[in-house]
Amino acid sequence: MAGSIGFGCFYALLCFSADYAPGWVIAATWQLTIIASLFVLMFFGRVFPKRIWVFSTIVVVGVGLINTSHITTFHFAEFAKGAFPVLIAAFCYPFGNQLVWESKHGHKHFPKIDSPLLENAFNKVLLLSLGSLPFWILLVLFIDPPMPSMGQVLNTSLVALLSGLVATTLFLLARHQAHTSSELAAVDATQSSEVIFALLGEMLFLGTALPNAQAWLGIILVFIGLGFFIYFQKKECAVHD
Repeated sequence: MAGSIGFGCFYALLCFSADYAPGWVIAATWQLTIIASLFVLMFFGRVFPKRIWVFSTIVVVGVGLINTSHITTFHFAEFAKGAFPVLIAAFCYPFGNQLVWESKHGHKHFPKIDSPLLENAFNKVLLLSLGSLPFWILLVLFIDPPMPSMGQVLNTSLVALLSGLVATTLFLLARHQAHTSSELAAVDATQSSEVIFALLGEMLFLGTALPNAQAWLGIILVFIGLGFFIYFQKKECAVHD
């Protein structure tokens, strides 16, 4: 369940959206996972300070400014295909990851997995990947896609290495080191920094134009919200020490 939701639904929905919206817009919309993570934590019965909502709202406002900065004409069908799947994916990813975290740390509604293997972030990536296989099998049978080209295989391999292996392993390692809901929310909030990298990547490799003033304001707000997360997390650690 964790693999099919956290990896399967997440990646499938992002790939679908990639055909209808620029990469950096998808990355910006994806930042709503910061808010989604809070709802997921609440679903699992976790509590956190109210200021977390304030920081997350700052990020969401920034995301909204970024997404609306490129709009000249609005077509609901294109919006639904490009943005709505990302919103669903924004809930799938933290939900799958939180299932693993809850199983590791114990939850009254889930069996506790007290195995030293879950201390290793690479093992978590492997387990989630294997757990997503039933989803991919059903998706292939339902859609019946053609065989991929060599270019698609190469691009997918790079994504698997950089995003699936390196980035996801580091992210799950950070989540493993989190012991409170506030720390989990702070780790999830660090995903907001990917907006600037997606934007830089498209400018360097695809020739995308520089963002306008509204988009820059949105990017600044995203990083202000992230800065608050980091600042108060350090403050809390200092108090506990």
